[in-house]
Amino acid sequence: GEFVSITKVERIRDRVILVDGFSKTYAMTGWRLGYAVAKPEIINMLAKYAINVYSCPTSFVQMAGVEALTGPQDEVSVMVKEFKERRDIFVNGLNEIPGVSCKLPKGAFYVFPNIKSFGKTSKEVADFLLNEAGVAALPGTAFGEYGEGYLRFSYATSKDNIRKGLEKMKEALRRLK
Repeated sequence: GEFVSITKVERIRDRVILVDGFSKTYAMTGWRLGYAVAKPEIINMLAKYAINVYSCPTSFVQMAGVEALTGPQDEVSVMVKEFKERRDIFVNGLNEIPGVSCKLPKGAFYVFPNIKSFGKTSKEVADFLLNEAGVAALPGTAFGEYGEGYLRFSYATSKDNIRKGLEKMKEALRRLK
């Protein structure tokens, strides 16, 4: 089905806490800026917790977040289109590599291909790709035991880098089988 935000479900809206950040939508990865939307009494409790857990982001990061939310949103649409193109290149390229299968992801900028056919752990394959192809991946087990047999790659890079990485992986994985 199509994604529907839980904030759009009227009958439970007063029980919803939305926590989000700027990393994906506004390409502010590494800035570590986020926000929460909830009933005022919940926000007050969250604020008390947050103050005791971490310090505030620097002023310029906060101002950048305000600008991102209140400024023109044209670039968001441009980047969404760009990331879809990158995703499609990556997924299609992965599915052309013998022994690799990858479903089309619907969020963020990561792919999570299945590499079980190689008969190695996801950590072994990730290490192999880094050492033999110069391509970095996280083993699926970094996200829990059910991630075994999968790798996570980011496509927050240029289309050219994605294509080069795919070629290097294809060549390296040919030697792994």
